[in-house]
Amino acid sequence: MSFPPRYRTARAKSRGELSGEASRAKAVQAAVELFATSGFKGTSVARVAEKTGLSQSGLLHHFPSKAALLAAVLEERDAEDGRFLTTEDGQVPLGWAAFDALAALVARNSTRPHLVGLFVRLSAEATEPGHPAHGWIKEHYAGVGAWLTDAIHTGQERGEIHPDAPVPTLVHTTIAVMDGLQQQWLVAPDRVPMVKEFAAHVSLLRSRWSTAPTPV
Repeated sequence: MSFPPRYRTARAKSRGELSGEASRAKAVQAAVELFATSGFKGTSVARVAEKTGLSQSGLLHHFPSKAALLAAVLEERDAEDGRFLTTEDGQVPLGWAAFDALAALVARNSTRPHLVGLFVRLSAEATEPGHPAHGWIKEHYAGVGAWLTDAIHTGQERGEIHPDAPVPTLVHTTIAVMDGLQQQWLVAPDRVPMVKEFAAHVSLLRSRWSTAPTPV
């Protein structure tokens, strides 16, 4: 007989399980930093193990390959951003709220240059079909595109976004602006105000395609 998960009593974890989870989390964090600076190809399992404080065999106990470690890193990144982009009541922001959520994510990313570096470097490497993250980057862009497409269509249905708004163009240019600003910001953070520039992009979209009167 089953029952809702919220009523399940959590089992106390053993000291070994807690230690293993801590080692796994440290390895993922070390891999984030190394993949961000050296890329996937330039990072060895031995270097991740050294930075984590584990033997190479100890690291491979948690992650049987470098590709498995990369998968864990990307899953953690996506899960963290997914939690941030979800409202308090568990809903996905749609309409203009989706663009506001992206602007908030850009502001958050400005405090996490190591994660921005991870995405920029790996997304470039992962364009190669044989790269272990190739499937992830294709799924990433498909997911973002689907979300923004739904957001604009919902905004049109609600009457907050003009019905003539060119949906694919708004989706593709918004993704391009966000990713392009991240790369330029990493190169010259003092010269490229990423947060301000993306907010300006959203403001331009609103001024052109919002059905609400423009404030005087």
